[in-house]
Amino acid sequence: MHIDDFPVSDTAAAHAAVSLAERYQSTAMTAHAVRSWYWALGFAALDRLDGVDHELLWVAAVLHDIGTVTEFDAHTASYEHAGGHVAVALTTGAGWTVERQQRVLDVIVRHNWPSVDVGLDLEGHLLERGTGLDVSGAGSDLLPESYLREVLAQYPRGTLAAEFGACVVDQAARKPDTAARRLVDGGVVAKLAQNPLETLS
Repeated sequence: MHIDDFPVSDTAAAHAAVSLAERYQSTAMTAHAVRSWYWALGFAALDRLDGVDHELLWVAAVLHDIGTVTEFDAHTASYEHAGGHVAVALTTGAGWTVERQQRVLDVIVRHNWPSVDVGLDLEGHLLERGTGLDVSGAGSDLLPESYLREVLAQYPRGTLAAEFGACVVDQAARKPDTAARRLVDGGVVAKLAQNPLETLS
């Protein structure tokens, strides 16, 4: 399993998502988004899950935390809903159908669920697992260590633990009825710091 096994879609939406992420997010947050994509596809390969919409999963992965940045932070909506609607706007401009725009919103929202049934939402399932690995280390023992190291070498974790931890704590305080509160109550700050990926970086 190698990075080259999973080429990124060469489409307007895929390029626009990266451009938007790099313009508004920190380097650490954008690297987290890209790593989440590679972990998601690693799990797909491991579980032999076919039919993944790679373009949709890429856009969702790259933009899944964009709702945390000042420019897109909604006063009452959760950051995953806010980010999902940014993705809807982007993919509307890229000419996606309304149904596929809804799919990218669903995938981004569901990445913050405790788990996503693969039968309900394949891409949502994979993004939830990919972000789960990058945040808390869940499933880090399932993917080859050589693959983990390859991805981390190209997309280092940097200040992710401190930065994302502070971000979620802030979101939870301001929006206590959202998933951010559950993440904080579940010990996300400690999980970030203790993630096994930190020792591989």
